[in-house]
Amino acid sequence: MGPRSFGIDHPTLSAICQQIQEVKELKVELGLVVGGGNIFRGLSEAGRSKDRVTADQMGMLATVINSLALMDELEKMGIYTRVMSAIKIDQVAEPYIRRRAVRHMEKGRLVIFAAGTGNPYFTTDTAASLRAMEVDADVMIKATNVDGVYSDDPKKVPDAVFYSNLKYMDILTRELRVMDSTAISLLKDNNIPVRVIGLGTPGNLRRVVLGENVGTLIS
Repeated sequence: MGPRSFGIDHPTLSAICQQIQEVKELKVELGLVVGGGNIFRGLSEAGRSKDRVTADQMGMLATVINSLALMDELEKMGIYTRVMSAIKIDQVAEPYIRRRAVRHMEKGRLVIFAAGTGNPYFTTDTAASLRAMEVDADVMIKATNVDGVYSDDPKKVPDAVFYSNLKYMDILTRELRVMDSTAISLLKDNNIPVRVIGLGTPGNLRRVVLGENVGTLIS
């Protein structure tokens, strides 16, 4: 979305894809889970009297639009990309099949997981946690518009405390809301660490993959 109030901002899209390209040049296997809030926020719309299931389904379709935009930009950069959707939409994306996704990644293709889990009532964070478990990821990276996890919103609370390291349970007990409880529980049960980083800082994604202490580590 970038500086816009909705939709896809091309300079922002290009900047994100540039960071992804830097990581792919390291020859690592990489999968992306994309949200759709720049187009449609299912949870907030459900609060405006829309049926929750319908609102979530609309949100899942929004993630497919973002996934296709990412795919188009990445392939212009020469990165072989596959969009796999959790809802059946064969004309524009492959159906999500775990073994096929793993095989794509083994062959060096970047996989974009679209449409969340394919079910209402589950967030993008939960979808990312689920896919991380299914493909046996070494780490889940949550890329946001802030540079890590704070005690409060640093844009609204100037003296908010920054956390460089947290335990899974800290997220729940301190109600930090960096991701929902279902996502955190899945990650904790399967011992998958999470790095929360600011995607607005050029090179951050590459630095994380190279092992630098960027953002907040949840483990």
